[in-house]
Amino acid sequence: MQKMTLGSGWTLRLVGGDVPASAEALRDAPVPARVPGCTHADLLADGLIPDPYLDRNELEVAWVGRADWRYDTALPAVPDGCERVDLVFDGLDTVATVTLDGEPVGTTRNMHRSYRFDVTGKARAGAALSVLFTSAYTEAEAHKSRLGARPNAYPEPFNYIRKMACSFGWDWGPTLVTAGIWRPVRLEGWSGARLARVRPLVTVAGGRGRVAAVLDVERTAAGRDRALRATVEIDGRTATADIPAGASSATAVLDVPDPALWWPRGYGDQPLYGCRVVLSDAGSGAELDVWERRIGFRTVELDQSADAHGTAFTLRINDVPVFARGVNWIPDDALPSRVTPDRYRHRLAQAAAAGVNLVRVWGGGIYEDHAFYDACDELGLLVWQDFPFACAAYPEEQPLRGEVEAESRENVVRLMPHASLVLWNGNNENLWGFRDWGWEDDLAGDSWGEGYYLGLLPRIVAELDPSRPYSPGSPWSGSWDRHPNDPAHGPSHFWEVWNRRDYTDYLADVPRFAAEFGWQAPPAYATVRAALPGEEPAPDSPGMLHHQKAEDGNGKLERGLAHHFRAPAGFDDWHYLTQVNQARAIATGVAHWRSHWPVCAGTIVWQLNDCWPVTSWAAIDGAARPKPLYHELRRLYADRLLTFQTRSGARVLAVDNQSDERWEGVADVRRMLADGTVLAEEVVPFTVAPRAVELLPLPDGIGEFADRRTELLVADADGLRDVVLGCEDAEFAYPVADVELEARPAPGGLEVTALEVTLTARTFVRDLLLQADRLDPSAEADVGLMTLLPGESRTVTVRGGDLADVGPLALRAALFSVNAAQAMLEGAPRS
Repeated sequence: MQKMTLGSGWTLRLVGGDVPASAEALRDAPVPARVPGCTHADLLADGLIPDPYLDRNELEVAWVGRADWRYDTALPAVPDGCERVDLVFDGLDTVATVTLDGEPVGTTRNMHRSYRFDVTGKARAGAALSVLFTSAYTEAEAHKSRLGARPNAYPEPFNYIRKMACSFGWDWGPTLVTAGIWRPVRLEGWSGARLARVRPLVTVAGGRGRVAAVLDVERTAAGRDRALRATVEIDGRTATADIPAGASSATAVLDVPDPALWWPRGYGDQPLYGCRVVLSDAGSGAELDVWERRIGFRTVELDQSADAHGTAFTLRINDVPVFARGVNWIPDDALPSRVTPDRYRHRLAQAAAAGVNLVRVWGGGIYEDHAFYDACDELGLLVWQDFPFACAAYPEEQPLRGEVEAESRENVVRLMPHASLVLWNGNNENLWGFRDWGWEDDLAGDSWGEGYYLGLLPRIVAELDPSRPYSPGSPWSGSWDRHPNDPAHGPSHFWEVWNRRDYTDYLADVPRFAAEFGWQAPPAYATVRAALPGEEPAPDSPGMLHHQKAEDGNGKLERGLAHHFRAPAGFDDWHYLTQVNQARAIATGVAHWRSHWPVCAGTIVWQLNDCWPVTSWAAIDGAARPKPLYHELRRLYADRLLTFQTRSGARVLAVDNQSDERWEGVADVRRMLADGTVLAEEVVPFTVAPRAVELLPLPDGIGEFADRRTELLVADADGLRDVVLGCEDAEFAYPVADVELEARPAPGGLEVTALEVTLTARTFVRDLLLQADRLDPSAEADVGLMTLLPGESRTVTVRGGDLADVGPLALRAALFSVNAAQAMLEGAPRS
């Protein structure tokens, strides 16, 4: 096998579509192109379009997605002495015609597939290779015209083409309909036979691991009558399978005694084993092809048994039930070819550092690159993988059905070596949409995707990857006899909260698995400033509104604030309070549902990341800056959590231990005034078994407030804290925030690139936050929201950027608290 990467020497040329006059020159003057890449990225790099992530430039580049483009290069060389030469594209986005010296060699219509074209006898050094991309709109709108309209949560025709749906815009994303060679391309030369497909079926039973490598081979005409041999190598052990002349498949089985088990983070280690499959000529022993991946030994079960509470939805890894501390993942860039392995690793490492143990790859995006799943394998992050269907009715007619089957078969096999992948999910919200969003009447019997989710996809998973569970959708209650989004059965989504109700309504339900719920907030201040150069931001300024894609998003933010705070005085307080409200909303849901383990078996926050600078539900914004929600997740998803909860109308203390060790300790519970006066105090001992929750009743006189405007409830145990006010912040008698500040260079290094900032409260200070990016856009604090009692101190380390000239005035200007945001309304000083 000879492989030659074709990643250089490409140009991009405009070949069709209505374009602005400034772009007409692209018809005659091609520009350099990057492969892998996309048209938007190439035009941006060459200075031909403005950055679509800034200001309202997204609107100025809309023409790019409706134009037709051609990528051209000349083959630098071809594999020598091979019986067969293939042109291999790992990904083409999306509708393409491939020609070699002007002769068509293949066509494509699916971004989610790879393509292999036989160019034997056609490929030569200097041959002209071209890839013509027709606008995805042209293809999608043609199918829509032919098949008729189908219901869709958004106005664009993404459900008529097998392409990343959110390219067409979402309620957090821009409309940037990409085209291009978005994954690597190469020539492969081979003789005799090659490994066309390898499916490693990994099982563990009785302490023994087994890998059944199911192989499909492709032969050349000359290799048809050759006997072949396949050898599987793992951990110094080998097994072989003979493939008779003319045969095209075989299975090699290798046992691995007492393998080290792979576990999700927090449950054990993540040992990975190299798995190497070699295809050779049985007679000469000549090596023909090699396949290499890493695998892990573990078992996966999805417990969906009926019980007194409904129908479970609990992941069991190596027979241990796991509480899923999850986040939803969207494509990390609206131009996905720009996401590098290092970027994947950094974002996923951020998730792991926040205590996350499960990442759901959402169905409006893509099957991610191997680098994503490699990082999850190593970090111990379980992967819930949606098939790419979201928020729309998808036609089941040809050619779309054939494309769905082909892409599903390919990607199930491509991803199955990864130990982190534990669940296949049929779609996002489409079963719910059919029942609850008026689709059933609108469709009037037309196909809409049910045949995919309840028929085709489960059959493919059962055939190709039987070691993993499949769920038809999220949400899904398991039967049309129940509402698809019934919290008592299977995974549920909670969007009435945020869209119409306050986040305290999370407390009304105990779902079996909360697979989506979220609350919006703007990105970090430095992200706002960078995205809107020259604009003085305000909640309703033109740029801020353009970077708010949710329907009535700002109205929902304002109504959400009004439940808890008085209206903010200006942009800075609005920005801070909306971020506080986001963190509190998610804390309310996670802490409540986590306290109901094992009835509730997981929470998946919407969402971890953003694909551009935008007001959204993300914990990490589009410039990779953590919001306060990110730091709050570190508390909520830690192994141990201490929170006040309510049972049968009475306040209790939930001591939640998701570690593998018993937790013994005492909780100091105080009812006190904001000036530090303790009104009542009790020390409550507790013992909590591993992976368990204990609910401690509060002693008399502790849990009930006498004066709600001045009193608060505080619980502390082993460095953990929860605080509850007697009333909403808008009514609470906050004292003026009195905070002493001391800054010094952090130890180590000659340049001041890190500061230690010690904050000492002389009054009760609620949700104190140091917005480090106001000191320098590259600066980041290691702590988020902090609630300090009188006399308490906390040291915040700020790293990144040039901090040498940061003084007390700059630090105080970057310091925010609820006390200050509310006091400003009454003319009192901030601090």
